[in-house]
Amino acid sequence: MPIHLPAISRKEFLKRAFMLGAGLACAPAAFAALKRRDANSWALLADTHIAADVNQEVRDTNMAAHLKAVVLDVLKLPKRPAGAFVIGDCAVAKGDPGDYATLAGLVDPLRQGGVPLRLALGNHDHRDNFWRALQLERTSKEPVPAHHVALVQSPRVNWFMLDSLEVTLQTPGILGDAQLTWLGSMLDKHSSKPAVLLIHHNPGAKENIAGLKDTERLLEIIRPRRQVKAWFFGHTHHWSVTQDTSGIHLVNLPPTAYIFKQGDPAGWIHASAHSDGMKLKVLCLDATHSAHGQEMELKWRKS
Repeated sequence: MPIHLPAISRKEFLKRAFMLGAGLACAPAAFAALKRRDANSWALLADTHIAADVNQEVRDTNMAAHLKAVVLDVLKLPKRPAGAFVIGDCAVAKGDPGDYATLAGLVDPLRQGGVPLRLALGNHDHRDNFWRALQLERTSKEPVPAHHVALVQSPRVNWFMLDSLEVTLQTPGILGDAQLTWLGSMLDKHSSKPAVLLIHHNPGAKENIAGLKDTERLLEIIRPRRQVKAWFFGHTHHWSVTQDTSGIHLVNLPPTAYIFKQGDPAGWIHASAHSDGMKLKVLCLDATHSAHGQEMELKWRKS
């Protein structure tokens, strides 16, 4: 089960604010908690790369400052989203316990604002440290032993979050037999609604970045199951949307942390599910970036 950080009740939020003397500092979360909830609206983040030290920088980027800005963006949405996902590489390098402790603090305003958050793993994460640091949020036994997988159901889309971490600090990823079997079984049990996959690693290899080793085996499972409409991933720190030969959308999320290639955007995606597709809106950390505010409609392939 991916770590699930549930939304904090308004009563608990007010209690925390009073104890901390937070005052206006809690205003964005307080206002968000009062907004109407949009059950088909989601915040999609990838590659947060948070370090224990909030002042640490990589590639001239303060990752904590970036995540704080994204959290504030999410809280400012006109309607409160149903939830948020972080699709891997939560930690800066090798998944130290302090990285996850700092991450939990940085995303706490989302929970205070009534937005639950689910965290998956990437190649810069460490399973045991991840579990220990956030063990209070492990509320159920994982469906696939020693891996973080989950089915998150919503009115218009079933989100399948998978775990592609193979070895910490090694670039490629893999799902493996147990996850692929679980995915096929769960897709068959929930075939009446569009399905979207959330996996940290990209298909195959892209831009010299090693991706998911068992890409072809995964495609053999999802291509004939026509309810699968899209595969969202991170890892390459590059924003792009393409389609495979069967019509499955391949969405490479921009990094919340730092970019690899100059000119690429850093930020997050606001996803809104429709009856026959999904609208994606790019929210860049640099509001002057040409991609900021870009909207794209994904049209689902026929079932």
